Amino acid sequence: MIYLVEDEADIRELVIYTLQNTGFEARGFANGRGFWQAAEKTFPDLVLLDIMLPDEDGLAILKRLRAAAADLPVMMLTAKGTEYDKVRGLDAGADDYLTKPFGMMELVARVKSLLRRRPAAEADDYEIDGLSVSLPRRRVVADGKEVSLTLKEFDLLAFLLKNAGIVLTRNQILSAVWDYDFEGETRTVDTHILTLRGKLGVCSGVIQTVRGVGYRIGRQK
Repeated sequence: MIYLVEDEADIRELVIYTLQNTGFEARGFANGRGFWQAAEKTFPDLVLLDIMLPDEDGLAILKRLRAAAADLPVMMLTAKGTEYDKVRGLDAGADDYLTKPFGMMELVARVKSLLRRRPAAEADDYEIDGLSVSLPRRRVVADGKEVSLTLKEFDLLAFLLKNAGIVLTRNQILSAVWDYDFEGETRTVDTHILTLRGKLGVCSGVIQTVRGVGYRIGRQK
């Protein structure tokens, strides 16, 4: 998914039309507010970003993006073409810079180049039945919505994901997540599983109970 933040409607519509007809999924936004609302539900694979925007300017958006996703490809699209403006954008973390007016063929070529350069998903990134988890970023998205977990809830989910398909006993979970082993202790694990499922909502079914044994991660039926 490619997101474009551009307040000029004619440019926004032309770019989105071009991208969609080139085979990309793309959405356009007139300001930062609409962009952030959409990003909370579906995080983009690449962002095209104007500098001069009516509320939050492009450099401010770029700064927030870099704090959330250091490897997200971002291209600045702007009428500002001086060397100083380009340096500001690149120093702020932009991966490329295209000055208006620009040709659609060049834009598409640069988009393809940026997407090719993006590293493949890390081994510690998991996708299962609408649940997306990035262990390095400690980020959880369930059914398109970011989920806030406590430290232990996240560690519990991470341990289950790393052993997906394997039935884990409560004592194994206790030892790995809480760093202690107490035979017969189940309440800590069961309570955290219950709250974790509650926060995952419609994706909660990926955590399966194996009666008399423990829990595992598996696809929902």
